[in-house]
Amino acid sequence: MLILTRRVGQAIKIGDEIEITVVQVSGDQVRLGVTAPRNVRVHRTEVLEQIAQENVLAAQSSAETENIERLLGKSAKEKKKRDSSGESS
Repeated sequence: MLILTRRVGQAIKIGDEIEITVVQVSGDQVRLGVTAPRNVRVHRTEVLEQIAQENVLAAQSSAETENIERLLGKSAKEKKKRDSSGESS
């Protein structure tokens, strides 16, 4: 990890296109400004972790829905087959 000391108004560059500027320091909080191309996603770590967790939950929910639909579809097909053959339930 690179550790730098900066004052309000000073910046650091990451590559040629990303600049991080110290905007304000108040107690133990530091406000940073980020200048980056639109195609570069910039998120706070805790927000990125929340997005990842929600994606995992959505994928699990989708898989569960597919399993339920598969089971229901199979049951509906079996019922239709029984009904067309004259069997009763």
